[in-house]
Amino acid sequence: MPKKALITGITGQDGSYLAELLLRQGYEVHGLIRRASTFNTGRLNAIYADPHRSDVRLRLHYGDLSDASGLARLVGQVQPDEVYNLAAQSHVRVSFDSAEYTTDIVATGTVRLLEAIREVGLCPRFYQASSSEMFGQAREIPQRETTPFHPRSPYACAKVFAYWITVNYREAYGLHASNGILFNHESPRRGETFVTRKITRAVAHIRAGLQDKLYLGNLDAARDWGYAPEYVEAMWRMLQQDQPDDYVIATGETHTVREFLELAFGHAGLEWQKHVELDPRYHRPAEVDHLVGDASKARQQLGWEARTRFADLVKLMVEADLQLLQAQREGRLLPSL
Repeated sequence: MPKKALITGITGQDGSYLAELLLRQGYEVHGLIRRASTFNTGRLNAIYADPHRSDVRLRLHYGDLSDASGLARLVGQVQPDEVYNLAAQSHVRVSFDSAEYTTDIVATGTVRLLEAIREVGLCPRFYQASSSEMFGQAREIPQRETTPFHPRSPYACAKVFAYWITVNYREAYGLHASNGILFNHESPRRGETFVTRKITRAVAHIRAGLQDKLYLGNLDAARDWGYAPEYVEAMWRMLQQDQPDDYVIATGETHTVREFLELAFGHAGLEWQKHVELDPRYHRPAEVDHLVGDASKARQQLGWEARTRFADLVKLMVEADLQLLQAQREGRLLPSL
């Protein structure tokens, strides 16, 4: 019998890449999706377009992390061997405007899922998607598993709670539960409101003459940016270990938004200074200035390390948005990259 995995947030960037990875590993994959008036499964197109895929190994279920009884029913129905909790209101700036909702889904939603697992009486291996934003105003550079948290947004505060409640269920109930403290990771499937994808999409539209200006906030914010498909592999590796633990997943390099702009616009033969304007609406009330991770533990214990470098990541995202726009103008459909 194949292993069964349950992924919350399967329609997101990470969830879609993780689903593909697990299907390649022979898993039966179940995904939690929210009911909406329009289809929101576009990032799963690559799976459905694969002629070698097996229909019986991917199942989508309507549900939400705000619905405790629904989560318990789903866990009992699926009986998963592994649970990956990736669902979240994950936009940091939006969390300042929707603090209560963000906290309910990110923090309390994690408790609901853990309680569903406990009440059903299962012992699946559990992965919690933690975030480098938890370090916030970091007390040391680089940040590692022992670095104290200093969250600077409602999103980050909720993630700190979810981190510690995962540790608590590991220690209190013996659950094989691990936290992946993932630093920024991007791809062509990144949401269009996130700064990296906002930039690469704008590059494609500006070069095509469909847009002239791009409005951004803090260009000096420095982040550790990696490639999402590699990061979901680290998630899977954590749940294959004999003992649960917590791991920083990062490249060990830091780059500013301004550097991202220079590479992205330069790759398309454009000068970013002619098109980018600062807009105070995009500044956070409390900023996180500098994040860079030390993934030594993951390298030593998981055998994982980032392979895609920053410049290559920027270029592949720009190329993907150029291709996507061209396909849209020609009326063609592209599978998710």
